[in-house]
Amino acid sequence: MHTADRHAQRQGVLCGILAYGSWGLIPLYFKLVSDIPPVEVLAHRVVWSFLFLGLLLTAWRRWDEVWPALKSASVLAMLAASTTLLALNWFTYIYAVSANQVVEASLGYFLNPLVNVLIGVVLLGERLRGWQLASIALAGLGVALLGAPLIAVVLALSFAFYGLLRKKVAIEGLPGLLLETALLVPLALGYLGYLAALNDESFRSGSLGVDARLLASGVVTAVPLLLFTAAARRLRFSTLGFLQYLAPSVQFLLAVLVFREPLSTVKVVAMGLIWTAIAIYSVDSLWALRGASKELLEPAPADV
Repeated sequence: MHTADRHAQRQGVLCGILAYGSWGLIPLYFKLVSDIPPVEVLAHRVVWSFLFLGLLLTAWRRWDEVWPALKSASVLAMLAASTTLLALNWFTYIYAVSANQVVEASLGYFLNPLVNVLIGVVLLGERLRGWQLASIALAGLGVALLGAPLIAVVLALSFAFYGLLRKKVAIEGLPGLLLETALLVPLALGYLGYLAALNDESFRSGSLGVDARLLASGVVTAVPLLLFTAAARRLRFSTLGFLQYLAPSVQFLLAVLVFREPLSTVKVVAMGLIWTAIAIYSVDSLWALRGASKELLEPAPADV
């Protein structure tokens, strides 16, 4: 491997760890705004994310990537669908943290990779190996033990289908996220205007601390995404697959050790089954990847 490639991979791993580590720590931020209604937090997250992303596009001179999408009805339709899923995912997560359900939220993101696999099989016609089927069955048993908590299911399904749509839409991550937030901005501003008319808005209520926390939602949303984008450009997809378990692992530890959420025996057993499923799937994928690499390295048979 060339020195430049090794340097790029090291940068990619660092960006990936920072991205997923940031997503893992994000419950700490939402705990800071847990006294504000989740819908209002979501509205502020949309508005300030849009402004922050707009500043980034201006600074990096990437607005030329936005205009073609605005002229395509199919791209806008796909983004409208992905925007709906994104808003549902954001709201559900904000609600989960404010309702002290971070364990269930982390479970949703543990399940997300396995839901992606199911989508690949059912909708994309992909095939699974034996051990991968076993891991799906174990994860399903874990979810069944938990009674399929609604928060986890909504988070896993919304983010998985969001990823499926964004995989198919012809636009890069940063300009795509800007357009998604742009589609939500009118609703967000309308809701915030409604609260202001009722004199029931948390923002500009006289507390600089509250204002600063709500303003920070734009940075909290955009920075991990930008780090993830940088990692995705430098790393293999399989490497990113391993790193993505960092976020829900950190969230789970925060829920148990910092937020002191109750952890019953059933939850422990269920999480153990899900983690075992993840380990089986990951090891099987790594083994298959190594096998494919060896086949590529073996010399072709000589012609007789």
